[in-house]
Amino acid sequence: MPTISVFYGIIIRMYHTEHNPPHIHAYYQSNNAVYSIKECEMIDGAMPKKQNALIKAWMELHQDELLANWDLAMYKEDICKIEPLK
Repeated sequence: MPTISVFYGIIIRMYHTEHNPPHIHAYYQSNNAVYSIKECEMIDGAMPKKQNALIKAWMELHQDELLANWDLAMYKEDICKIEPLK
């Protein structure tokens, strides 16, 4: 599963052979969660409040890039790295 961004100890990944709805996987220490790209909301898992807010803010900034990566991943194409949150 390719890592598309890393910021503040949070790792963001996207699988190449996924299922809808479009989503990402976020990892922070022992926590992991799945986030809907279109709603920028957690749909599964658990994440501390601070990291959850950071992930959602990052997703809102890069939603178009995330959706473009999702389309690439569905065709098993290489996906692009996305700028981390600064």
